[in-house]
Amino acid sequence: MSDAFIAADGKPRCRWCGFAPEFLDYHDKEWGFRVRDDKKLFEKLCLEGFQSGLSWRTILVKRENFRKAFDGFDFNEIANYSDEDRIRLVNDAGIVRHKGKIEATINNAQRALEMIENEGSLANFFWGFEPKNHANPQTVSTSVESIAISKELKKRGWKFVGPTTIYAFMQAMGLINDHADYCVIREKVEASK
Repeated sequence: MSDAFIAADGKPRCRWCGFAPEFLDYHDKEWGFRVRDDKKLFEKLCLEGFQSGLSWRTILVKRENFRKAFDGFDFNEIANYSDEDRIRLVNDAGIVRHKGKIEATINNAQRALEMIENEGSLANFFWGFEPKNHANPQTVSTSVESIAISKELKKRGWKFVGPTTIYAFMQAMGLINDHADYCVIREKVEASK
């Protein structure tokens, strides 16, 4: 437990949530709790793609800007973005203005619509990869499942969905409970299943 971050309430949390003020609320209320809502799954997958090569803090502090810029991550809207939308996004200083990541988000919205048509929902697809067993918390950055999801998504034409990005997505969306054993939130995540 020497790695623990002790929050103002005196209870231990995962060490990383003490690295920036924005992290504690995200850690305690979102990270690791199960998400089955397609729009939220799509949003998180896009944000993880934008994070590639950057810190999560950069994305987290811009999250509301991303939501505004990308129509609340409504993939039905994003799938139909025009060249004007692309220009608007590249010029939006409130988000990460990486042309490849913006194009990937638009592409992935189109792929999401195809997946829903084929699988019924994004949740059906992602939760079909829920691991039966999991490594010790926060000891790996990929897994057999994240590699399998990544390969399948790439096969279906998705972009910015490498195994490490997918593993972070799995952690955040509750496909795995990667809260440290000593973390007070770990039990809350387990209880919410």
